[in-house]
Amino acid sequence: MTTATAAPRGGPRLRGPVWTVLRVHRSALLVWAAFILLMVGWTLWLQFSTEAAVRAEKASCGPPGCKDFEAMFAYSQGMDMVGTLIAYSSWSVAAWAGAALTGRELEQGTARLAWTQSVTPVRWLTTKLAVPAVVLIVGTTALSLLYRWAWGRNRDLMGDDWHVTEPFLNRGPAVVAYALCGLAVGALAGLALRRALPALCVAAGFMAWFHAYLTSHTSGTMANEEHSASGYWPLHLMVTGIVLTVAALATAAAFWTLRRRIR
Repeated sequence: MTTATAAPRGGPRLRGPVWTVLRVHRSALLVWAAFILLMVGWTLWLQFSTEAAVRAEKASCGPPGCKDFEAMFAYSQGMDMVGTLIAYSSWSVAAWAGAALTGRELEQGTARLAWTQSVTPVRWLTTKLAVPAVVLIVGTTALSLLYRWAWGRNRDLMGDDWHVTEPFLNRGPAVVAYALCGLAVGALAGLALRRALPALCVAAGFMAWFHAYLTSHTSGTMANEEHSASGYWPLHLMVTGIVLTVAALATAAAFWTLRRRIR
């Protein structure tokens, strides 16, 4: 009698630490995907439903035209809320990274269990940072491009300007940099404190302070009459560079902290 060996079904599968990160944190990935879809759907609804109602109301008034301020406010307020959620999502990323990505695993001992297997501590942390970083880059880049398109599409219906915090951050790579900074700061907090709740509070608190500090020191420059819209990109890239520098320092500090923990 011969025994048939079943052939493996499906294509190639992810293995090792990458698969572990995706499996353990699949709930967070689903929440992030839901957030992206919500922002996309909300923005498109504002552009193709609410905006159409405002345009129709203005057209029905005839020359010299009139404004339905209630409808315009609904559109402007909706875009403001979308912009705020996108701009400040880095805080939730930092809180999650500190609480779940590193803090909880060190608190529960699952990290050391992984280190006793075939995964070195450095490889463990590298994967913990690299996999979410890819997901964050893809998601925030998509949101940034969508917001930039939507913000510039109906400028006459918006009450903000290019130097307001949300349009300033969301229309370029600064919003991506903030997400990566939140990831690095959260991971560092988890490694340093080795407890989920304190790491969550410290990471989210630092990102809130850092965002407020950087905004307060650049808002005066952004709102200067001496800086027209042509000054957007130099200022935006400067802020992006500062945030990425902090992200790089936090990442380096995280690996340094990890090496001290395993000595």
